[in-house]
Amino acid sequence: MLDKVKNAFTESIQTQISATESLPELIVQATDMLVACLLAGHKIIVCGQGRSNANAQFLVTNLLHRYHLERPSLPALLIGLDGTLGSAIIADNNPSQIFIRQFECVARQGDILIILSPLGREEAILNLIHSANSKELPIITLTGQQNDHIRGALGEDDLDISIPAQKETRIIENHLLVINILCDLIEHRLFSH
Repeated sequence: MLDKVKNAFTESIQTQISATESLPELIVQATDMLVACLLAGHKIIVCGQGRSNANAQFLVTNLLHRYHLERPSLPALLIGLDGTLGSAIIADNNPSQIFIRQFECVARQGDILIILSPLGREEAILNLIHSANSKELPIITLTGQQNDHIRGALGEDDLDISIPAQKETRIIENHLLVINILCDLIEHRLFSH
């Protein structure tokens, strides 16, 4: 059991070391996109597939409430399938369309869509990307190494932050680190003057 625990720490550390080399510029670029969106009076729409919904909720909480600083709320909205709404949408629609109704109802020109998808091949996520493309909304994706489907659906103004890992657990935990960094940078840019 001790070896299993040590291996988990080692995998996580190795993933973070690889990410340190490949992701900082992308995270700064994502911060620039998000800050520009917020300064223009638009909102951030967030969607996480499967277990990534927890990270998506955490991101929206940090934007609406706070990360470190006491400050005004930032406009952020979670698209998800909790409770009755999720049950009704799944019962009445093709599962590949589960996020579309919510997204199309709230998305406006100038908003940004953030998608968390560790595996990057879920049809519901790909359909959401196509819907955002049709509305000309910029997209930031947090994915893993196996994200060819998502990368192929993104436009030239979109951004993919791909964790250099294949194991879903390592991807999800590193998505949380990226979220923490983004929230820290956004607060710093907007409120630390």
